[in-house]
Amino acid sequence: MGSTERTRPLSRDAIKYIAMFTMLLNHIGNIFLSFGSPLWMLFINIGYFTAITMCYFLVEGYGYTRSKRRYALRLGLFALLSELPYCLAFSTGSALRFTGMNMMFTLLLCFFIILVLDKLQSPALKLAAVAGLTLISLFSDWGVFAPMFTVLFVWAKGDKQRIELSFILSMLFFGFYQYVGFSGALSTGKNIANTLAGMAGIALSGICIVYLYNGQRARRGRGFFKWFFYIFYPAHLLILGLMRVL
Repeated sequence: MGSTERTRPLSRDAIKYIAMFTMLLNHIGNIFLSFGSPLWMLFINIGYFTAITMCYFLVEGYGYTRSKRRYALRLGLFALLSELPYCLAFSTGSALRFTGMNMMFTLLLCFFIILVLDKLQSPALKLAAVAGLTLISLFSDWGVFAPMFTVLFVWAKGDKQRIELSFILSMLFFGFYQYVGFSGALSTGKNIANTLAGMAGIALSGICIVYLYNGQRARRGRGFFKWFFYIFYPAHLLILGLMRVL
């Protein structure tokens, strides 16, 4: 690691803490705030920092982990633990409904995409497997986009210029989707502002990772941080879900 990276202020764990906080704001906005209000727009769009950040660290973590099998099992376990809290948080009314698969499940699919790209030799098989996993993601949080982020970061292979380009492409694709998706629900001015704010959430992740990330983990409490990040996801959804119902 070069001297420039060592002087950067943010560790992997610090960026993940930011991602957890922005995710919390996004979920509060989705569950409790009035659609289209200024605070809703702020909370929702700043939360777009989280998904692409998690995909980046998933790709990075895949390269570091000693056991791919245990990594996948952890994601699968917490995907199962998170599903009921996820549906509880995002159902409407008092009835519990299936609202899609949660982000942990999406990250598990993304893990399999990385595995496919790493292990399969045939380009045709790689393409078919990635396409199939991406189609499955349509039923989960951040479907299609999280697989796209993951494929871009695998392609980047840690190269700074490629990582920058991956963030730019992700921001543009998401901005287009955001604008089209809200074109019938928001006025043109609000839709443009909402689109730019959503793109800014992804751009903020890129700034943190490309320019502020020092490539290191926190010096202390690594075991705590590792499990806290996993536990926080279902725990905060359960609390928000109970608050919504009560």
